[in-house]
Amino acid sequence: MPRLRARDYEHMLDLVAAVLDHPEPDRLGHLIADRLRESLDCGTVTFSGIDPTTGAARAEGWAPEAMGRHVEDMVQRRILQQYPLIPYLAAGESRPVVVGDLCDGWRHSPWYSEARRDYGTTQQLGIPMATETAPVRAIVVARDGDFTDHDLAFVTRVHPLLVTADRHTRELRRLRARACATTPSTTADHGLTPRELTVLGLLAEGLTATAIARRLALSPHTVNRHLERIYRKLGTNNRLATVLLAKEAGLVT
Repeated sequence: MPRLRARDYEHMLDLVAAVLDHPEPDRLGHLIADRLRESLDCGTVTFSGIDPTTGAARAEGWAPEAMGRHVEDMVQRRILQQYPLIPYLAAGESRPVVVGDLCDGWRHSPWYSEARRDYGTTQQLGIPMATETAPVRAIVVARDGDFTDHDLAFVTRVHPLLVTADRHTRELRRLRARACATTPSTTADHGLTPRELTVLGLLAEGLTATAIARRLALSPHTVNRHLERIYRKLGTNNRLATVLLAKEAGLVT
């Protein structure tokens, strides 16, 4: 595998920091897509969830922003056209893969023709997002020309970070949906970051630091550091007082 450059690791760290600091979980798919597009110097990036059994599809993020006019239709067509990445994901495969390697006659396929016509791209790279339930989820990176060994090395190395960021995003959405009465000003007054809100929500569900670490793919030490900051910001010093105060403040339910 080619050696990565210092700049590659800077891109990875920038991506992680941007995800953890971003206040709006519904926009994180766009942020991830935009950062990947910049890091890989590619034409387009789409982040989608697809349920092959029902035919439902949802675009969760894309770059560039102008794709928004057509991206939902494009994702839906991938189901109707039996896009080769879908059975790959449905089979539980987790390794990033060049989509053209999954089918014969890639350059004569409808996906190649559509991408080349609409976006000027000729090759696509699929990055599975591990999930235990449907829909299957993936990031598709497209560019004009083949992906290099260096590109594949970068994607392979950043892949676990993307999966963790996606897991964090989904947990944050779920916890915020439960605490739907929380207003943006309430959260801002306590100064809690999105990551701290996620940890706090799981704490309120009764999870231990070890269980929270397992859920978010973090180390227990990292979770304990988040808890220390949460206690400090809320002016508490133990789990029970923290959860009670957070419920009174509408931060959790």
